[in-house]
Amino acid sequence: MNTQDHISQEYNEELEALRSKALTMGGLVEENFTGATKSLLKGKTQLAQHIAKEDYKVNALEVSLDEDCSSLIARRQPAAIDLRNIFAVLKIVTDLERIGDESEKIARFAAELDNDATSMKFYSSLKSLIISAREILSSALDCYARLDADKAMEVVQLDSGVDSEFMNLNRTLTTYLLEDIKNIEDTIKVMWCARSIERVGDHAKNICEYVVYVVHGNDIRHITDEEAE
Repeated sequence: MNTQDHISQEYNEELEALRSKALTMGGLVEENFTGATKSLLKGKTQLAQHIAKEDYKVNALEVSLDEDCSSLIARRQPAAIDLRNIFAVLKIVTDLERIGDESEKIARFAAELDNDATSMKFYSSLKSLIISAREILSSALDCYARLDADKAMEVVQLDSGVDSEFMNLNRTLTTYLLEDIKNIEDTIKVMWCARSIERVGDHAKNICEYVVYVVHGNDIRHITDEEAE
């Protein structure tokens, strides 16, 4: 192997290590979101407290990956698809960190649950929205792992379903509130949790859009689904 081939192989390994580290962060974020929402639905306050304290690991990975990307750009001066890969990592890491923040918020709400029947009834209304958000997050990370742009486009479409569920849930909760003002505290808490869960769907959608950008070089943010297709 000549010197140029060796440098090229080394460079490719650095790029792959960067993506692998981003996926490790994605796995941790997915685990935290699953744990936070599980604690919310099942009233597991100890799990919620644990998840709330784990967000520092996500933040540390974000800082580390930012430094890795900056170093790689400075040393290698990447062009074309390599630069797209690094840019996508930077963007994806930002979305992952924000999912981590939303998971921490959900966990803190869950840690304060009274576990009485009335409160748990309100939080159980989040179940369908949680399942949808978990699905879109898991699918988005799988698309990035496989660099599957076609599947990523399918997952992008799923976010509208999450948005619809969120709006329907808000209408239902507003009805609860109008029926009995004593429900106001539980209703507001559930609405805040629902908003965090919906935002996770938005960030997962962003990850899929960056997969399309890496594979095809097309930025499909802020355009209609028809235009993206």
